[in-house]
Amino acid sequence: MKLKWGLSFLFFIIGLSFLTYSCYQNRVYDWDLPGYLGSIYSWDFPDNPQKVHELTYSSMKSEAPVKSYNDIVGLNLPNKVFEKNSSAFSEQIPYYKIKVGFNAAVYVFYKCGFSAPTSVLLVNIIAYFVSGILLFFFLKYIFRDNYFIAPILSLFVMGIPAMRGMAENPTPDMFLLVFMMLFLISVLQKRSVLLQFVLLLSCVLIRPDYILFALTFLFVRFIYEYLKKSKKINYYLVVQGFLLVTIYIFILKMYHYPGWKDVFYDSFISRRVVISAEKADFTFKQYWDILIFKLINFKRITLISSVLVFLIFYFSKGLWMRTLAVLFFVNIYIKFIFFPDGGTLRFFLGFVILLFMVLLYVLSKKYDGFKLRKIA
Repeated sequence: MKLKWGLSFLFFIIGLSFLTYSCYQNRVYDWDLPGYLGSIYSWDFPDNPQKVHELTYSSMKSEAPVKSYNDIVGLNLPNKVFEKNSSAFSEQIPYYKIKVGFNAAVYVFYKCGFSAPTSVLLVNIIAYFVSGILLFFFLKYIFRDNYFIAPILSLFVMGIPAMRGMAENPTPDMFLLVFMMLFLISVLQKRSVLLQFVLLLSCVLIRPDYILFALTFLFVRFIYEYLKKSKKINYYLVVQGFLLVTIYIFILKMYHYPGWKDVFYDSFISRRVVISAEKADFTFKQYWDILIFKLINFKRITLISSVLVFLIFYFSKGLWMRTLAVLFFVNIYIKFIFFPDGGTLRFFLGFVILLFMVLLYVLSKKYDGFKLRKIA
């Protein structure tokens, strides 16, 4: 059995290495990249925004293909202004600075000698490889006697275009997925609540908007334990929630984050050239119209996540598994309500992957790991 698992892992590593190399070869230099470059340069030059601006665009221009660079700076009027005006660019940086965990990982690579643009992309490439390894060992853990499922299913998931897209683009989502997967595994394996808290905190540090995911999980767990177990208040969960909210607020204040209204306005109504020169005012009707319109592009995520939840409910009668399924499903729509970019799968794919992992876990319990048996 050890030999078979060894060969299984070797096959998987070869396939994952090929996919990872392909992601690196197809890495994308897009309009998010300047924001993350400006964030890490500002750590070295906190009082010199002109230097930060100059380094951001000069480093990107020296490394990115000419067409990619021209697409970034020529995407729209604001992007053209950001390239020329350090003040306008500096006002955009808080949108990216708050993703402290991701920027810290990028900064480590940068200080190790890699160029800043390469450092941003390397974090995601490595995170892609690590998430593949995590998925393989998760499947190996739940399907202990079936060495076919782990490599084939892992490579299938990692080969999904949306998964590869997260690795190829300079955003925190691939890096975040690693910690989301670790968190779910810790929950399914009933690891310590301290470890789960650390993983939730890591998610919030990488993307502060995941505070909603962290708080909803703590709330659901609090209610579940109160009703199904001790009938006592778990103050430990309350303290965790308080600490997460405190850290979240501290990050927003420290980096002068404009706020949700500004993000929504710049993303879906009109990208402002100079944030301080125009208020992010819009009506509820404008918000509602955008939300409904964006639902049209959300049908794929809705269909896939709904099917996964249905299958989890069908194959498992366990209340906790069903609760986790509903939790992840609801968080997809919480995310959508605050940032209704239904056509951008990377914002929601992490929760879909977690639903898929819960389904696999449920199936492994119901069918005893799909054990391979010799034919008599």
